Amino acid sequence: MRILLTGGCGFIGSAVIRHLINSTQHSVLNVDCMTYAASEDTVGAVAQSDRYEHARANIVNGVEMQHLFDTYRPDAVMHLAAESHVDRSIDGPGVFIQTNVVGTYSLLEAARKYWQELDADQQKAFRFHHISTDEVFGHLEVNDPPFTETTPYDPRSPYSASKASSDHLVRAWHETYGLPTFVTNTTNNYGIWHFPEKLIPLVTINAIEGKELPVYGKGENIRDWLFVEDHAEALVKAVEVGVPGETYAIGARQPRTNLDVVKTICAVLDELVPDPAGPRERLIRYVTDRPGHDFRYEIDSSHAEQALGWKAKHDFETGIRRTVQWYLDNRAWWEGIRARRYTGQRLGTKA
Repeated sequence: MRILLTGGCGFIGSAVIRHLINSTQHSVLNVDCMTYAASEDTVGAVAQSDRYEHARANIVNGVEMQHLFDTYRPDAVMHLAAESHVDRSIDGPGVFIQTNVVGTYSLLEAARKYWQELDADQQKAFRFHHISTDEVFGHLEVNDPPFTETTPYDPRSPYSASKASSDHLVRAWHETYGLPTFVTNTTNNYGIWHFPEKLIPLVTINAIEGKELPVYGKGENIRDWLFVEDHAEALVKAVEVGVPGETYAIGARQPRTNLDVVKTICAVLDELVPDPAGPRERLIRYVTDRPGHDFRYEIDSSHAEQALGWKAKHDFETGIRRTVQWYLDNRAWWEGIRARRYTGQRLGTKA
């Protein structure tokens, strides 16, 4: 397939591109306008492949999107481009509305106009795959069952509200215009090339440098953690076999409290590079919780596992060890980000 993928220089998008080039015969056009969290380094050596192209364009610009559809002639769309940091959405929701809502609308309209001009067989084979989050479902209490594809929407932050809006647009374009769209909702991702403002890379880097490790509240908030390479494999499976109108909830069945995550990172680092000053748990600091902090996310991925023929390969302990080792081995990348005067020291909880 020829796949038009948005946000391919971001954390999850780049993992999908690496998987597409390294493990399939598909070709990909990476549409990324290169915001602060994007890095061409994340694509790495696969950028040299003759099956890879990068278009520096903003999905909000409908004219640009239409031009890319008309010139690249994709068989499928994988829409990952999004603003995703919850704290940033609280401080400045406008950019989240523009990118996540208006951007999705522009992309849908460009896809619809392109799709309507295809012949019948091409129309039937075309797919618009929208990648979303479990945050659109709100939050769970301790004894609530995990989210599924039929969980009602209950977004509680500007970020999750903007993603919920985009999900509804994608489904509306399927129901109203017949555009063959489907949605995947995932839980928290972690792994290599994760931008340093998010929980796991922030804690890992701070712990490497002997800095304080801020934890919201008492660290009791629970997330289901999915290794990004497992998610990338699931997303490619979905674009290959996904059914229009369907929803696939993708998770790893690896729930952990934020405090457990931080302590696990400390333990791995203490083993790999002992700190002469002592165990790194001494660096944990509890800070004021953020407004509307969802208590728990967890996904029942039974339907996606069966429908896609996929299951997460990494348990949390294996994945976090790989992740921590990667940050130890790639200091130049995250030190470069900090050297560019990036000053975000907040804890995000979403990939």
